[in-house]
Amino acid sequence: MLNKEEISRYSRHLLLPEIGTTGQVKLKSAKVLVVGAGGLGCPVLLYLTAAGVGEIGIVDFDKVDESNLQRQVLYTVEDVGKLKVEAAAAKLFRQNSFVKLTTYNCKLDNQNALEIIQNFDIVIDGTDNFSTRYLVNDACIILNKPLIYGSIYRFEGQVSFLNCTDKEGTQGPSYRCLFPQPPAPESSFNCSEIGVIGVLPGIVGTLQANEAIKYITGIGKVLSGKLLLINALTMDFSTIEVVRNNETIKSAPANAKEFKKMSYDFFCGTSRND
Repeated sequence: MLNKEEISRYSRHLLLPEIGTTGQVKLKSAKVLVVGAGGLGCPVLLYLTAAGVGEIGIVDFDKVDESNLQRQVLYTVEDVGKLKVEAAAAKLFRQNSFVKLTTYNCKLDNQNALEIIQNFDIVIDGTDNFSTRYLVNDACIILNKPLIYGSIYRFEGQVSFLNCTDKEGTQGPSYRCLFPQPPAPESSFNCSEIGVIGVLPGIVGTLQANEAIKYITGIGKVLSGKLLLINALTMDFSTIEVVRNNETIKSAPANAKEFKKMSYDFFCGTSRND
């Protein structure tokens, strides 16, 4: 249940018939893992903390750099050089001390992903490279965890809800249904190589947080089977249908043993399979 201070804090949620006390208690009971505390992760973390999600896990191995401050809104000049998970958790705790913050100062890989992800109800992907996206997706398939995907590219963004099983038991598409094969390494870049308008990760990350809140509270419709496309230059929002492809999903590791043998960097062409 909610205590007196929580009732006051979340009063605007409680006023919504769709959420109310029941929905807020669901948020308080939820455990969400955010992979990446960068451009996408910052707004996700801010809004899920403000919303009162009971436990939030933060995975990141990086330190705050001055170039991050243009778009990673959790951090300030005083945080430059600090571990992102520590700087983020300190800020978020001051925002809402009712939320449990669990930090993982590590790179998510095929040796630790299953052990970390299994402790959470839902995963939000805030990463910026294809090898980690496939890794997170495949771990979620093995563990049967829903995954909220987001990505940014210069002025364009994408959001989708993956690995989701609806009330009728129908399974939605996975990341491998969106991208059966990774792009050629020479055609894939992150924002440190091509740039990104600073507000775009805020737009996309906020939409990811919204998907999580809807899913946890059971309201509205999540973006399962759909890919939302955003153009920040024209302010065009469009949605395309995504169909689950069971054959493509079968190309993912079938179990933990296969997963731990998989080289995702090699699969995406970003390293040799030594």
